[in-house]
Amino acid sequence: MSQQSFTFSPFIAGFWRLDSWQQTPQQTLALIEHYLSLGVTCMDHADIYGEYCCEALFGRALALKPELRQQMQIVTKCGIKPAFASTPERYVNHYDTGYQHILTSVDNSLKALRVDEIDLLLIHRPDPLMNADEVAQAFEQLYQTGKVRHFGVSNFTPAQFDLLQSRLERPLVTNQLEISPLAMHTLSDGSLDQAQQHRCPPMAWSCLGGGEIFSSQSEQAKRLRQTLTKIAADHGTDDISQIIYAWVMALPSQPRPIIGSGNPERISAAVAAGEIKLDRQDWFSIWQASTGHSVP
Repeated sequence: MSQQSFTFSPFIAGFWRLDSWQQTPQQTLALIEHYLSLGVTCMDHADIYGEYCCEALFGRALALKPELRQQMQIVTKCGIKPAFASTPERYVNHYDTGYQHILTSVDNSLKALRVDEIDLLLIHRPDPLMNADEVAQAFEQLYQTGKVRHFGVSNFTPAQFDLLQSRLERPLVTNQLEISPLAMHTLSDGSLDQAQQHRCPPMAWSCLGGGEIFSSQSEQAKRLRQTLTKIAADHGTDDISQIIYAWVMALPSQPRPIIGSGNPERISAAVAAGEIKLDRQDWFSIWQASTGHSVP
């Protein structure tokens, strides 16, 4: 089963830190325009980012130039209910993939983002209490009412993906996964094989390991920095993050890395990584630096 009707940009703009950037609406608008100028048209959100404020910050900026909405695809997620200080009725972090919560979350996201429809809605995390029939009912209601055009998941195992897909009339278009030289479990747990099988490009989060590749003093991080620095020099750059993005994008499932920066120069550098092509020995050198051993 493949899904060709949703087109991802090669990179995704991630706004989970938008509140911490302390930007004015005009500055956020400039950032959005910078992303669009580089061909980064997918904007990744979640209802809970910034304790439920990041979508609204983005919406406030988009309202300054609403015509930009036609140039982008808005992605958001739902299903996590954290016990934030701002939600005192919750005493424990938990998940909710119930019919009503999905519908309510989408209505809240539409209002915060100041848009009429969401291009892609993801279930944020696997929920042990997820009733696939109930999720499918919510998805169908959202599709029929024109509030959401496409659906996907995030952090799902292949079995969880297949379970939900079995109840849906339309294909799930992505599984947003952690893919990084520091987190390579999706290379061997079947997630990327499934994505390739269904021609369903994964969205790749935390490609840079949350900065750990640059700062951690673990032996793994030290090996990676040494190897990445050498490969970067061979490719005429001193930016090892470009090599990391190139390593992720070399995977045949065609991951779309999420860029989580509010710095225009870093964003431009990340997108430029799309021009770097690693050969197999480069790629496996990074794999070996991460694992600490050669392939069998």
